Amino acid sequence: MKQLLSKMLNHERLSRQDMLDVLIGITQERYPVEQIAALLTGLQMRGITVDELLGLRDGILATGVPAILNAPRYIDIVGTGGDQKNTFNISTCACFVVAGAGYKVAKHGNYAATSISGASNIIEEHGVKFTNDIDQLNRSINESNFVYLHAPMFAYAMKFVAPIRRNISFPTIFNLLGPIVNPSQPKCQLLGVATLDQMRLYSSVYQTLGLDYSIENSIDGYDEISLTGNFKITTNTYESIFSPTDIGMPISKAEELRGGNTLKDAVKIFDDVLQNKATPTQTNVVIANAAFAIQAFDPQKEIMECVNIARESLESGRALQCLKNYIKINS
Repeated sequence: MKQLLSKMLNHERLSRQDMLDVLIGITQERYPVEQIAALLTGLQMRGITVDELLGLRDGILATGVPAILNAPRYIDIVGTGGDQKNTFNISTCACFVVAGAGYKVAKHGNYAATSISGASNIIEEHGVKFTNDIDQLNRSINESNFVYLHAPMFAYAMKFVAPIRRNISFPTIFNLLGPIVNPSQPKCQLLGVATLDQMRLYSSVYQTLGLDYSIENSIDGYDEISLTGNFKITTNTYESIFSPTDIGMPISKAEELRGGNTLKDAVKIFDDVLQNKATPTQTNVVIANAAFAIQAFDPQKEIMECVNIARESLESGRALQCLKNYIKINS
């Protein structure tokens, strides 16, 4: 670790192997907390490289619990979080819309960090019991088209840095890991990011990993397609700025996207969307995000075709049926 800190002081970049070794060393408790804190601070001040992020990813996966799914192709739909917008659980709703359209989804998530409700909060409130049992996970994805991977059950290493991260009290490289440490290692991903800098970083990460991806950012700072204004999409094949009208949607008002003041509020909105009882704005936002996930899964499809597929999944009740099947299997 002293050698790595010296490199940092000399403004040198650390290699992917360096960071893998650091992560393994952290799990073996080889370093004083002061050295770990110094490294995290130095990386944050200097700026994080693709190899540094990938090295920590390699370490998280190498020291964690794998989830080898018996499905040929599936997608994760996730946001980086931290946009401070307190939206309802748009990406989790979109997962079931995509699953209802016939695509398999393996979502990796956790409890809320910066909002009222995270994916784990919502799913647990429906009576689901989290597991890392591989037979149960495979049954879930193959019988309901959806499986949920509750992050703390898989990422063993994160508990070693949790106290340090809390005491530092500013974001570190570990805040960027969530979207890329899905233990099932999907080959396809829809990712929402809060800034264009994050979009560039993750685009390079996904290109290095060889994934099919779509990264989305609303220009006004949402880490998902909010329809409150223009949004940018970057994929393997194109980079473009869209307006809501480009995908047949009206512009949304920010207040219509909020997740409420309590977990009960958030669960009600989630259920209302899937039961076709939500407001037009809530419904449209979920359809928009699901549509770009479908296009990431099947890049040959034009986006308006994907919008229609997502809308039909929701309005037909197939998205809701996927949720019901998932709950039945996992409760």
